[in-house]
Amino acid sequence: MKYAKDALDDYLHFLRVERQLASNTLTSYERDLKSYLQYLKEVEQLDSLRKVERVHILNHLRHLKETTKTPRTVARHISSIRSFHQFLIRERVVDNDPTVHLEMPQMEKKLPNILSIEEVDALMQAPAENKANGLRDRAMLELLYASGMRVSECINLNIEDVNLTMGFVKCYGKGGKERIIPLGKTALAACRTYLENARAELAKPETKTDSLFINQRGKRLTRQGFWKLLKQHAQKAGIQRELTPHTLRHSFATHLIENGADLRAVQEMLGHADISTTQIYTHVSKTRLKDVYSQFHPRA
Repeated sequence: MKYAKDALDDYLHFLRVERQLASNTLTSYERDLKSYLQYLKEVEQLDSLRKVERVHILNHLRHLKETTKTPRTVARHISSIRSFHQFLIRERVVDNDPTVHLEMPQMEKKLPNILSIEEVDALMQAPAENKANGLRDRAMLELLYASGMRVSECINLNIEDVNLTMGFVKCYGKGGKERIIPLGKTALAACRTYLENARAELAKPETKTDSLFINQRGKRLTRQGFWKLLKQHAQKAGIQRELTPHTLRHSFATHLIENGADLRAVQEMLGHADISTTQIYTHVSKTRLKDVYSQFHPRA
C-alpha cells in the first residue's frame, strides 16, 4: 500500500519520542497495525490509506473475531487503529477518519487473582535462606508484595533505587514516570540481607552491573527468569492455583484496601493514571466480604 510503511514508521516514532510509551506497548501497537495494513492490502486490495472506509475496518475486526481473537484483543486492535487514523488526520496524510463511532466489544470484567495472607506468608518462606539465590528471591518477593510494583519495574531497579535508610523504593513506570513507594520493615530487612550477604556472591567481575537483582551469570534478572522462579516457589509453598507475574501486585492492592487504605493512596503507589483502574480492587474486596458472610453468618 502506497506510503503505508512510512506512515506507520512515523507513527511509531511519534509514540516512542512524543508519547514515550513503554517498549512492550510499542511492540503491541506495531504488531496490531502491521496486521491491519496487511489485511487492507491483501484482502481489501486497497492501494492507499486515503481509500480506507469504515466498512474495511469492520471487515478486519470481523476477521479477527473469526480467527478466535478474544474481545480484549479485538478492543486493543480497535484502540491501535483508532489512534493511528487520528495521527494520520493530524499529519494531513488523510482527509477523513473512518474510525469514528467504532464501538468497543463488550468485555466481561475479570476480577484479579489474589493470594490470601496465609498464601503470601507461605510464598515468602519458600526460598532457601542458606543460598544466595534464595536470599535474592526472598528479597524480590517481599519487595513486590510490599510495593505493588510491576515485575518489569522491579527487575529494572538499580541498587541506588532502594533507600534502606529512609525506607522507600524509587521506580519508573509506564512512560518513564517516576514514583516513590514506602517500604515496610520486612521488605527492607530482606533487601538488606540480600545486598549484604548474597548479591556479591552472584555478581561476576566481567559483567559489572548496578542492577539490584541479578541472575547466576551476574546479569540483570529477566522477566522470564522471575516467572520461572515464581512458579517454583509457589509449588514449594503448596499454592495449587496458577499465579501470574501480577499476582503479588493484585494482592498488595487488595490487602491494603481490605484493611482500610485510601483508594487515592493505592492509586498513587500502583502508578495508575486513572483511579477507575484502581477501583477494580474495591470490587474484589466486596466479593471477599460476601464470601466471608456466606461462610460465617449463621443465617447466610
